[in-house]
Amino acid sequence: MSSKIDRLKELAEELSSYEIERKKNFKRVEELFEKLKLNDKIENFAEIFSFKAINLSGISLSFDALGKAAEGKYAQIIAISYVEYKGRKKAKNISLGYFGRADRLDDDMKSDIVEFILRWRLEKSFLGVDHYRKLLSIFQAQQRP
Repeated sequence: MSSKIDRLKELAEELSSYEIERKKNFKRVEELFEKLKLNDKIENFAEIFSFKAINLSGISLSFDALGKAAEGKYAQIIAISYVEYKGRKKAKNISLGYFGRADRLDDDMKSDIVEFILRWRLEKSFLGVDHYRKLLSIFQAQQRP
């Protein structure tokens, strides 16, 4: 009996730590959004999650070179959305922030930019999990006689 209770306690701790991490992440994304002045392009912070993706040019996001500036390239945060064009979906790139030559940025600015992208992607994945949890809930409710 105690092993079931222990497993339940572990699960409860895991879920609460997940929610705590998510809240901290969301708050930090919002702070970085303002710090990087992305609110100059997108007034409402919540709209930032309507984009399909956010990419970064000029600074690496790969495991082996995370945060490393590309020589002679420009640092820019690019949001990707889809628009209808002649009955087809077409990707649309929107510059959210332009920061100049990546190799001339100070380390704090590069760090904030990379952190924003990574934290935005983490929150976007949380939103995906929420979406599929809701769909599963609806599906399971429909399957019950």
